[in-house]
Amino acid sequence: MAFIQESDKAEIKAQIGELTNEVKILLFTQSENCQYCGEVQTILEEFSGIIENVRLEKYDIESDGELAKKYDVKRTPAIVIMGEKDHGIRYYGLPAGYEFVALMNAVRMVGSDNHELAPETVEALSKLTKPVHIQVFVTPSCPYCPNAVTLSHQFALANDLVTADAVEATEFPELAMQYNVRGVPRIVVNEDHHFEGAMPEQWFVEEVLKAVN
Repeated sequence: MAFIQESDKAEIKAQIGELTNEVKILLFTQSENCQYCGEVQTILEEFSGIIENVRLEKYDIESDGELAKKYDVKRTPAIVIMGEKDHGIRYYGLPAGYEFVALMNAVRMVGSDNHELAPETVEALSKLTKPVHIQVFVTPSCPYCPNAVTLSHQFALANDLVTADAVEATEFPELAMQYNVRGVPRIVVNEDHHFEGAMPEQWFVEEVLKAVN
C-alpha cells in the first residue's frame, strides 16, 4: 500500500518548491529488531520519487558500519538529510502523521540552502563556542512537534556547532525513559537541559544558549 496518495503528490511538490541544490537522504536500517524500517524505506522511496533533486541512498547499519560511524548513527531507522555537506540534521523513526511535515521542511531548507531564521536568531547562535546537540522527542499525532523539530533543524543548518535529532518517542522507549519524556515535544539540549512544548523562535534559541552557558 502506498503511503503517499496520488491526490497528495501535487500538494507535496508545492510545499517543497523548487530545490536549487541536490538533497541526499541517507537511510540507515537493519534487518532485525527494527519494527518500522520497511515503512520508513517505503515512505522515503515514494517521497524521493516525486521530488526532483532529492536522492535516496540506503544503507545497513551493520554491513555499512563505517559509514554509520561517520554520520554518528547508532540506532535505526535513521534518516540523514544533507546537501553538499552534512549539517547534522537527523530524524530517528517513522516520519508519519504530523512529522511528515518536519521531513518536508528539512528537505526544503537544505535544498534551498535557506535556514529561514530571523537575523536576531542567527546572531544569537553566533555566540556559541562549543558543540550543541539538540534532541526533540516527538510523536506522529502531536501537532506542535513539527515546529519544534523544524526550529532545531534550522539551528543546525545555520550554525555548524549545532546538531539536531528528531526522535520518535514511542519507537525508542529506552531513550524516552532515559530523558524522562512524559509529554511531547520534549527538547533535550546537551543531555541535561530540557524543556517542553511549542515555543517561539526567540524563546527556543534562548533556551539553547541557557543550556551551554
